[in-house]
Amino acid sequence: MKESYDNLINIRRQVFERIAEMAYADTDLAELEKAAFELLPGEVATYRDSIFRERAILEERLRLTIGLDVRKPTEYYRVTDGISAVDVDRAHFIEPLVSVISYACESCPTKAFEVTDNCRKCLAHPCTNVCPTNAVSLGKDRAIIDQKKCIKCGRCKETCPYSAIVLYERPCAAACGVNAIDSDYLGRAQINSDRCVSCGRCIIQCPFGAIADKSQIYQLIKALKSNEHMYAIIAPSFLGQFGPLASPLQIVEGIKQLGFKDVVEVSLGADVTTLREAKEFLEKVPAEIPYMGTSCCNSWTIMVEKLFPDQYEYISDSASPMVETAKYIKDKDPDANITFIGPCISKKLEALREDVKDYVHFVITFEEIMGMFVAKEIELSEIEADQEIQDASALGRGYAIAGGVADAVKNVALEIDPEREINVECATTLSECVKLMKLAKAGKKNGCLIEGMACLNGCIGGPGTLASVSRVKKAVAEFKNQSSYKTPFDNEVIDETLRTK
Repeated sequence: MKESYDNLINIRRQVFERIAEMAYADTDLAELEKAAFELLPGEVATYRDSIFRERAILEERLRLTIGLDVRKPTEYYRVTDGISAVDVDRAHFIEPLVSVISYACESCPTKAFEVTDNCRKCLAHPCTNVCPTNAVSLGKDRAIIDQKKCIKCGRCKETCPYSAIVLYERPCAAACGVNAIDSDYLGRAQINSDRCVSCGRCIIQCPFGAIADKSQIYQLIKALKSNEHMYAIIAPSFLGQFGPLASPLQIVEGIKQLGFKDVVEVSLGADVTTLREAKEFLEKVPAEIPYMGTSCCNSWTIMVEKLFPDQYEYISDSASPMVETAKYIKDKDPDANITFIGPCISKKLEALREDVKDYVHFVITFEEIMGMFVAKEIELSEIEADQEIQDASALGRGYAIAGGVADAVKNVALEIDPEREINVECATTLSECVKLMKLAKAGKKNGCLIEGMACLNGCIGGPGTLASVSRVKKAVAEFKNQSSYKTPFDNEVIDETLRTK
């Protein structure tokens, strides 16, 4: 659905580009007062009922992109209030990561079943017969559902022979697999931080663009201009994100032109994680734990920690590919300042963890770095590059697609112990992950290797992506085949002691 929200995508990217331009030009951040007027000139609104409302919403997006909180609608703040705290050349991030822009929220109705004009008032009227609370009755023109009595069971919808009953939900709430969307006193959406895992699904599903996340674009660019030890690590899903004409090497070279000293595939860290998780699974399941969950998706692990705390100990102890790749760079350059570039906003939270923050200093999405390319007028497809990228194995590069993590871990585990029987269970989207964890908690997945991915289709469907899933999936498959290493055991970049079976 994200690909069809062109207007919202353009607004997001204009904001990323503007903040990047200000950072590269060392523009006084006081100029942020003018930005909304410059981006939305004139007197006539384009998308909403008022140009003033459009600008007010855009100002909140500018604040979030610079790293500030959204303003409370009940209090007065200037758009630049608090700006000195974020005018720095180091990572600056204070939770919450994801926020609702109150001015933009249309207070969409919550979940409800409604009868449409397709109702024929049939003789059988099964809708009234199956309703357990007598919420459905026959009116003059069609059946009627009493919303006060309705318990949202959906039996009337299922039984209607004319498909005349439809379910509608708030898009943000429908996309949230952990039920973290509540309502405020005016019926506007608000995020329950106790349940939110910052997967970002609500951001890309809201058709009014009322939900957004914070960015570190400004601080990253300042750091690139002041620090000689800036490194980028790029997620396996980067293939195909920047247009069909941009090759993997051109993308890497383009990132270097932004000011990075070097760029390393996170698939390298995926190889390390695969080796560690394969050995961990063989050692612990079922001797010490009933099953083992993978650790690479941060929203998945947060979900387990929040909703299934008694099962959290069964998630792998291995660090995520992002962290393992950062550690690899830190071993070579202790002064390295490392930026993760990927499809995921939840990684911004992972980078705040005590055991991670010394390795990963910035996290930005493909969407955000595209704003940097535009601001610097870098055209990736025109870059001359002819070297090869050989940081990772084919299995490590496959982490980008749902099922790829478990497939890699299983293959490596079987290479270590060919006699072992390994059953794999995979789930994509948090709602499916929750279902899978309920089964695991009930003891129905004992002995299994469980892969959880918050985004549909895996990382290639993340909220910070730029391209369609089908295009990226094809590009990832092609890049896998270009690897000189079939498995992590073949990857000569990794320390030999870790590759010992």
